[in-house]
Amino acid sequence: MSGVALSPIPTTVPVLLSTALGTALCSASANALNQLQEVPYDAQMARTRGRPLVRRAISPAHAAAFAAATGLAGPTLLWMMCNPTTALLGAANIALYAGPYTYMKRRTIWNTWIGAIVGAVPPLMGWTAVGGTLLPSAAATIHHPVSLLHFPSVLTAAAAAPAPDNIVAAIASSGAVVLDNPLAPWVLFALMFSWQFPHFNSLAHFVRSAYAQGGYRMLAVLDPRKNRLVALRHVILLTGICSTLVPLSGLTTWSFALTSLVPNAIWLRAAWRFNKFGSDAHARTVFTHSLWWLPVVLGLMIFHKNNVDWLQWMGLRAAGEEDIEGTAVQK
Repeated sequence: MSGVALSPIPTTVPVLLSTALGTALCSASANALNQLQEVPYDAQMARTRGRPLVRRAISPAHAAAFAAATGLAGPTLLWMMCNPTTALLGAANIALYAGPYTYMKRRTIWNTWIGAIVGAVPPLMGWTAVGGTLLPSAAATIHHPVSLLHFPSVLTAAAAAPAPDNIVAAIASSGAVVLDNPLAPWVLFALMFSWQFPHFNSLAHFVRSAYAQGGYRMLAVLDPRKNRLVALRHVILLTGICSTLVPLSGLTTWSFALTSLVPNAIWLRAAWRFNKFGSDAHARTVFTHSLWWLPVVLGLMIFHKNNVDWLQWMGLRAAGEEDIEGTAVQK
């Protein structure tokens, strides 16, 4: 739901709930289709032997019916309550997870990269569900290219070009055209894409024997050293995304670049130690940090969301009060 929460477009409760439910249905379908194909391999691993199909708690026919029902209901709900773009993203994610990703898991280490794409698509779905676009409008790109990037105020003292005469002008201010910024939704995608590598690579490290037993082609099994290095690289990349791309996209103010340094530094230190020493204990530390890092960073992004006055939102300051005070000081 990060795409919905960080979008500058206001939404309604029905759209919000439909986005959450539709995305959950798509995820349920993809997981059911994945498990249908992996019953023999899941039975070989202790961590997956408890799955319903392996235990024969449900039959393959029932699982297939569930996958078909949720796979149809999810995109249909998103199409009817949101828009076709969101529905197509949901359907494509089901196909990508149940098809190429599942097929590649026992054949190539690149399955992890495909899986990371699957995990990074939901923020795009949230962004488009409330009316956001994944590409900038032609008018903004041609006539107002500079306004697509949100630089710090100290670098933009000169008067900015006027915003396009559309919904962007009503929502954005000071040249922060978030809706027409091609970075905004794709920064969310990049954040979720990179997060999955330290999250999964650390997990795969301390369960690598199970993956080897099941015959899965995981980097943690085939090249543990590179597995640790990839995890470290993406934590470094995430630090850069938070420090530059997120505020540059206009999703947050530049204060986020500073406050996000704390959780990033904690995770970076753990990833560096995991890469250097490579023990299971260090892997578990990186994995544990990944669990709290994501909600903390997304929470900070919402707190520093651009053009949001939280005091006014909480009712602690009346609308327009700040403008009146500013006018009084100028006089």
